[in-house]
Amino acid sequence: MAILGFWAACYFWAQEPPKPAEPPEEDESLAPKEYAFNPLQAEQELKVGNFYFKKGNYRAAAARFEEATRWNPGYAEAYLRLGEARERMKDAAGARKAFEKYLELEPHGKRAAEIRKKLGFQEGKS
Repeated sequence: MAILGFWAACYFWAQEPPKPAEPPEEDESLAPKEYAFNPLQAEQELKVGNFYFKKGNYRAAAARFEEATRWNPGYAEAYLRLGEARERMKDAAGARKAFEKYLELEPHGKRAAEIRKKLGFQEGKS
C-alpha cells in the first residue's frame, strides 16, 4: 500500500500545475486596436497624413494613411496617398500594393491613368 501511495505522489508531483487565468489588460493603450467603419476618422487621418507628407516625414504620413485605410477600407484617396508616401520611402512593393488597391477602388479615377502608367499597366487592361 505504501508503494501505491509513493507512485500516486510521484504522478501528482509530475503534473503541471494549472495556469492562473490572465487578468484583463488594464492599460487600454496596450490592448489591440479594433477598427470599425468610421469615415470621419479616416478623413482626419488623411488630413494629418497630408500634413506629415508636406513636411517630408513620409514614414509618419504613411502610418496615418494606413490608419485611414483601416477606418475606411474603401477610401481610395487614402490608398493613393499611401502609395505616394511609400514610393518616397523607397518601398516599391508597398507602393505598388497601395496603388493597385487604389485602382481596384477607383478604376476610372482622375489619377487612374497616371497610376496605371506608373505601374506599367497597359491602357484598357488591369
